Amino acid sequence: MNNKTILLLLVLFLTTGRLATAQQQRYTISGYIKDKQNGESLPGISIGKPGTTLGTISNQYGFYSLTLPAGEHEIQFSFIGYASYKTVVKLNKNINLDVSLESSSSQLNEVVVNGQKQEKMVNTINTSINKLDIQQMKKMPTFMGEVDVLKAIQTLPGVNTVGEGASGFNVRGGNSDENLILLDEAPVYNSTHMLGFFSVFNPDAVKSLNLIKGGFPAEYGGRTSSVLDIRMKDGNNQNFNVNGGIGNIFSRLSVEGPLVKDKSSFIVAGRRSYIDILMKPFVKGDMKDTKLNFYDLTAKANYKFNKNNSLFLSGYFGRDVFGFGKDVNMNWGNQTATIRWNHVFTNRLFMNLTTYYSKYDYSLQFSNESKRADNEAQQGYDWTSNIINYGLKPSFTYYLNAANSLHFGVQGVYYTFKPGKGVGTEGSDQHVKELADKHALESAVYLDHEFKPSKHFGIQYGARFSAYQLLGKGIVYYFNDTTPGIRKPLAGSKEYGANELIKGYYYFEPRLSARYAINDQHAVKVAYSRTTQFMHQLSNTASPTPLDIWTPSSNNIQPMVSDQYTAGYFYNAPNDSYELSAELFYKNTDHQIDYIDNANLTLNPLIEADLLPSQTRAYGLELFAKKDIGRTTGWVSYTLSRSERKTPGISLNEWFLNRYDRTHNLNIVVSHTLNKKTTFSANWAFASGTPGTFADNRLEWQDWDIPYNSTEKRNNYRLPAYHRLDLSCTIKGRQDRRWKGEWVFSLYNVYARRNAYTIYFKQNDDDPTKKEAVRLSIIGSIIPGITYNFKF
Repeated sequence: MNNKTILLLLVLFLTTGRLATAQQQRYTISGYIKDKQNGESLPGISIGKPGTTLGTISNQYGFYSLTLPAGEHEIQFSFIGYASYKTVVKLNKNINLDVSLESSSSQLNEVVVNGQKQEKMVNTINTSINKLDIQQMKKMPTFMGEVDVLKAIQTLPGVNTVGEGASGFNVRGGNSDENLILLDEAPVYNSTHMLGFFSVFNPDAVKSLNLIKGGFPAEYGGRTSSVLDIRMKDGNNQNFNVNGGIGNIFSRLSVEGPLVKDKSSFIVAGRRSYIDILMKPFVKGDMKDTKLNFYDLTAKANYKFNKNNSLFLSGYFGRDVFGFGKDVNMNWGNQTATIRWNHVFTNRLFMNLTTYYSKYDYSLQFSNESKRADNEAQQGYDWTSNIINYGLKPSFTYYLNAANSLHFGVQGVYYTFKPGKGVGTEGSDQHVKELADKHALESAVYLDHEFKPSKHFGIQYGARFSAYQLLGKGIVYYFNDTTPGIRKPLAGSKEYGANELIKGYYYFEPRLSARYAINDQHAVKVAYSRTTQFMHQLSNTASPTPLDIWTPSSNNIQPMVSDQYTAGYFYNAPNDSYELSAELFYKNTDHQIDYIDNANLTLNPLIEADLLPSQTRAYGLELFAKKDIGRTTGWVSYTLSRSERKTPGISLNEWFLNRYDRTHNLNIVVSHTLNKKTTFSANWAFASGTPGTFADNRLEWQDWDIPYNSTEKRNNYRLPAYHRLDLSCTIKGRQDRRWKGEWVFSLYNVYARRNAYTIYFKQNDDDPTKKEAVRLSIIGSIIPGITYNFKF
């Protein structure tokens, strides 16, 4: 972006401010919107003057500000699932008005504000955003009958995975490490339990989630594919509640209630699986000490000091434990802590100040304790690694008037990477191999302007300036260039002192989203965004695992830079009965990590010599239809896409498919309420098989076949198509004022499809001259589940 463009942006900002002050006398109505039943803040609530285009929407913390001409106005607060609230205000001064909305038993007779309709996709400026609340997720059939955040988002357009057992998810052709996952604004580095089968987010503590796939607002940065923004419940500040569930995999329990009614509340939620306990009577011999479980604890508390100041504290601790007897043990887990302060400077200026701590760590242990002879020395190996973040994010929103608002702020995060420490033990001797810690500082300043001059047109434009510094203490290695695809030779090294600058990168990231409404039901949108990513996950497996290494950009590894273009059409049916959308996207990313053949990623101080920069591109069409109202609800999503990369020295320097590419991806989610007690749900998923690299020839040596790929091309074949049907039935039991219970019966993979996670080849055990292909399926049978949920 040149200087003339920057000057034009400044002129637009200044002109907007002058126009606002030149208008007739205006006053502002502002406040918080909450759920009357539990006191939870309500984001996305429509506030407006019926019959006009004057309106706004509450922000993600439930705060709103609406500036109107002096005089008497009827104001309406409206959202699907809540009874509309109308009030008349006389504006001869600025007014603070907090509103509590009451849940509506019927969503069929919702009144829509003419000036600012419900926050449907057709009405918002931003594109490529999908929102789900916990009630929608609870209706879906899930694995083992348990509500799961990540399983829910995998049914949305543009989202897929490599398969069952894969850790993480892929968005619009990006790798799983390109997703920024936020839990109450703190980053989470491993979002799954049990190697991908369950998410780390307890559904009893989750209020809502936003998945942003493109057209990123300027406040988000640090990742190139998506932002998954998960908000925890604040806790019921009216009454004490206990929620829980007992299932055949794990149980959960949450407690919430007021500390000071209307001013302070808390929520504590925990889960623990017990597969290892159930299997204990059936495990004998060396495996009797097998451990296989996960647990997590989520907590949050808040206090409203006065109408202008509120404080929130939240945290998460979770861990997975896998142990096969005494010989192999591994565990990993996340920890986060967030302190957030909401402050209203004036009725137009809102601030959210967040500071957070985040840690992800893992360990892997081997031992011969159970198998060694009496006179044999004990042997073992212990490998540990972690990544720690400290972050600070003050963000501001300034509401100029009903048509203009500014969003701006600064962000900073300090990283400490502990790539790995290995300790080998043989008797009383120890051999230690440890990679040096790495430190980095990432900072940013951002500003964007949301401008809605009419009911037909709206634009949000701005920019983010990101800075990154890799800091000492440590030894930095330098490598000579070589033939692409070959390990780089070491040229030299240099030692840096503590906090000494090793390498810095600085990027300007423009953002733009625009909407044109043809009428109340039809709208078209376009968006462009540039994003950068300064950290990378190293993995040479088919999909990332919990034991993969995180490493920062350095003098040898450049940050990823992505440019994404999006265009879409959106339709919202009258009375909000259903909505449709179609989006086209194209994304180009530079400096994504790739690897030479036979790269060594394990405790390798010269690991950067085995890494290659690659260029990736992804493009496709996303179709989405959603119905929220009525006895039958659900959505259908379809994605037609391609994800490719080009790496010097790999696959003949030609474009080849990414491992997570799926040409077709279809999901159908349906929920039908039969009566007040019974609800049936179904989910059918279909996806093209993922690409794989297979040998097309063989060498014969002493009656043994050695397969090899004569074309040297990667991902030259595709696995069989993936498809699966899930069903569930929810039956409400006792429902009175004090106790509410329900049974959830589920069937996962109803027709027992043996979907291929991968295919490998081996020699036949009976005839070594014959080869056979083996399909590896993580789940190849029907999986029943039963859960009893309760609330009192």
